[in-house]
Amino acid sequence: MEKIVTLIIPALLAVLLIRLLLAPIRLAPKVCAYSGCGFLCLWLLNSVSGFTGVYIPINAVTALTAGFLGLPGIGVLALLEALPL
Repeated sequence: MEKIVTLIIPALLAVLLIRLLLAPIRLAPKVCAYSGCGFLCLWLLNSVSGFTGVYIPINAVTALTAGFLGLPGIGVLALLEALPL
């Protein structure tokens, strides 16, 4: 009985460790898709900046913020650009 327990516990820990290590790999395509959508939205907003007067620089942080938060994220980015710091 002890041999079975000493084999099951490390096997369960190994499975848990493998699942934890594979989780970021499964999230990478979703993060890339969200950042791509955020980049596209910011690019569209910046292309009409002559009419709106709002220009948000496009970088990794702003693209991810716009991608994950959507329209409220773009609003927050616009407010942060408008605030004098």
